[in-house]
Amino acid sequence: MIYFPSNIYFIGIGGIGMSALARYFKTRKCCVCGYDRTETALTQALCREGIGVHYRDDVNAIPPSFRNSPDDTLVIYTPAVPASHVELNWFKEHRYRLIKRAEALGVLSKEKKTVAVAGTHGKTSVSAMTAFLLTEAGAGCDAFLGGISKNYHTNLLLREGSEYLVAEADEYDRSFLHLHPCVAVVTAMDADHLDIYGTHAEMKAAFRQFTAQIQPGGVLLAKYGLELSAPKGVRQYSYSLTHPQADYYAEAVHVTGGRYAADVRTPQGVLKNVQFGIPGLVNVENGIAAIAAAALTGVPPEKAASSMTRFEGVERRFDCRVKNDRLIYIDDYAHHPEELRFTVESVRQLYPGRHITGVFQPHLYTRTRDFAEGFAQSLSLLDSLILLDIYPAREDPIPGVDAQIIFDRVTIPDKKMCRKEEVIEILKTRRLDVLLTMGAGDIDTLVKPLENLLKT
Repeated sequence: MIYFPSNIYFIGIGGIGMSALARYFKTRKCCVCGYDRTETALTQALCREGIGVHYRDDVNAIPPSFRNSPDDTLVIYTPAVPASHVELNWFKEHRYRLIKRAEALGVLSKEKKTVAVAGTHGKTSVSAMTAFLLTEAGAGCDAFLGGISKNYHTNLLLREGSEYLVAEADEYDRSFLHLHPCVAVVTAMDADHLDIYGTHAEMKAAFRQFTAQIQPGGVLLAKYGLELSAPKGVRQYSYSLTHPQADYYAEAVHVTGGRYAADVRTPQGVLKNVQFGIPGLVNVENGIAAIAAAALTGVPPEKAASSMTRFEGVERRFDCRVKNDRLIYIDDYAHHPEELRFTVESVRQLYPGRHITGVFQPHLYTRTRDFAEGFAQSLSLLDSLILLDIYPAREDPIPGVDAQIIFDRVTIPDKKMCRKEEVIEILKTRRLDVLLTMGAGDIDTLVKPLENLLKT
């Protein structure tokens, strides 16, 4: 077992990946605490689990046992933290050992056979599904998830004695290059994070470097059509929603009881009438990837397929919060033009003829600048749009870049811009049929109030 010091301090502890690591180290009997900018439901949960969290960037807020123990304290930080962060710089000045979140995950992954799920979208759902299928099969796995599993109500799974670890492999800041998986899944390589990579070509080169790190004798599972080749000594398979040249794909896709079902073609034969537990055509494709990934670790395909109907999804991934005879409310993490398009088109297929109102919060100035036209095209698939201000996250404003550059390009007539604080009052005045909230910022703080409002 890898040695870690007694004290683990997190800068950005409320992030979904950071919080999973914090929970892990708590189970290792380490003293765990950290800083985050804002209090959220997730940081509140960490506090209930005995993990200390504070919300001001102040060295004096760091517990004395951490401030006085540089030799027995590890500091883990997220690359989203600005270089001006006071606590981060204090730890650097006092020569603490500091590592990024991805490096910590890379170290932990060396203890297990790692299934790493990468891609510019879909990786959270596929990794959560894969972890669920391995758990349902009985062998189990450890899993560091990029979302809260609705089956297990956590983003961390631990199974004593399991040989596999499932991890979301994040391309941001080239984080996934700290992983050397035995099974690598790649779901998409659409242009994103151009603030890091500069060009789409450079981003795709990083994905090729990631797949080159698959261990000899391992497996690459990639969405059909992606320009990826497995290195020597690594098997390669493809998956698709319906493309018949893929190794794993669906036939006879249909909706039954508000859910999708399909026959799934595999190299071992056809899995008949697979029932997918969560809505959305994109989740049929994600489910096929998960069935394939589980099968490539040794789970019988029939057992993986039969478990899919019990998968309840991930919070904020096509997350149906309200469903009754009067209206539907779905919340989704979509923050890239392709993700928005998949979400809206899936809702159209599930609820044909219904009026769809979307509330979208753009995430990052650079992403808004780089993809304004794509965002507008996807949002124009809605019937009504409420567009919020940009959530800046780690970025400073860019002159001339705001939500207006998306708004002006949206072609539907029923569109409105407002502040996040105004959304609920605006929606109270509207006759809603199907409502979507979408974005990766703090739009999630609207979800519970909207759910309560719509249920009453």
